[in-house]
Amino acid sequence: MEIYVVKENDNVDTIAESHGMMVEDLIYDNQLEYPYRLAVGQALLILTPKDKAGAQGQAGKMAKPPLYSFGYAYPFINARTLQDTLPYLTDLYVFSYGFTEKGNLVPPRSDDDWMIQAARAAGVRSVLTLTPLGSDGRFNNNLVSILVNQPDIQQHLIWELGRTMLEKGFLGLDIDFEYVLSEDRVGFAEFVARTRAVLSVFGYPVTVALAPKTSSGQKGLLYEGIDYRLLGQAADRVMLMTYEWGYSQGPPMAVAPLHMVRRVVKYALSEIPAEKISLGIPNYGYDWPLPYEKGVTRAQTINNREAVQIAIDHGVEIRFDPQAMSPYFYYWQYGVRHEVWFEDVRSILAKFQLIQEYGLTGAGYWQLMNFFRPNWLMMEAMFSIERRL
Repeated sequence: MEIYVVKENDNVDTIAESHGMMVEDLIYDNQLEYPYRLAVGQALLILTPKDKAGAQGQAGKMAKPPLYSFGYAYPFINARTLQDTLPYLTDLYVFSYGFTEKGNLVPPRSDDDWMIQAARAAGVRSVLTLTPLGSDGRFNNNLVSILVNQPDIQQHLIWELGRTMLEKGFLGLDIDFEYVLSEDRVGFAEFVARTRAVLSVFGYPVTVALAPKTSSGQKGLLYEGIDYRLLGQAADRVMLMTYEWGYSQGPPMAVAPLHMVRRVVKYALSEIPAEKISLGIPNYGYDWPLPYEKGVTRAQTINNREAVQIAIDHGVEIRFDPQAMSPYFYYWQYGVRHEVWFEDVRSILAKFQLIQEYGLTGAGYWQLMNFFRPNWLMMEAMFSIERRL
């Protein structure tokens, strides 16, 4: 497996020929669109037939367990996108179910039965994702406070979860609570433990998503109610939400800078066993208009392929930050300068290598709404995926 960075005057024919591969394979593996233009600085995944055969032949023969792979998807995901992604997944996390102040479960607005059926047909487990999202679409920590402080409401919600999972065919539960108040820290962990104790009787694992902390006493609403040690003990697995350093309303920067991701992983390992930890990986980027003005500027969310296409259309070079291990570039449009940060095979490879370096056992994606084939082919080549039920 190799990553090739496009140089001036390169084209798909010369790159394929220099690597002894079919040009059709280069185009397919990297999802290049006709007329197959390239940007200087664009990173391409180079997988020869021997590489692919080796990945398939090594499945189940590795010294360490194959990588547990999953991602979050809304029920309105494009059917073709889901079908293309499912072969690479262990679990599909359906986003999301909410709940009321009385503990009644609130299903997604769009039907999710078709997703569950598609996952089942592909041998992939569907996981119900529970969030405290209010009617405004934002995380509501008042809902969390009510839930964790009232055992009767917890009992009712857990019963609703079990009934829904059984009826719809879910095979696991993911709890994604954000902005938990500091005074609810212990209560939240106890709710996770109580839910796991009940659902484990039916063979349902319980996972929990964790805000990206770097120390136990880290200040901020996003962090103070999330106790890594307690939640690591309470859940079957955890996912580190190691993304959104660069976010839509913040200043331009990498979404998941590797040096910051590494700090989160190191702290997590001081509180939680490595075999329980999955690394969160973003499947998107942002395009900021400049100059950035706090409270005013809002970046546009773009997928990884769109980012490269923008660079191609504007004839600009894609750069790479060696500390953040992330690609970025600038371009002008209608008199406004833009700054773009996104993920490519180099930044994703760095995260895979971090998983290997620290002995983590999973990779979870926010989110699966856009298919990025090079990511999955590279994962397959590195980790030789097979299902783990």
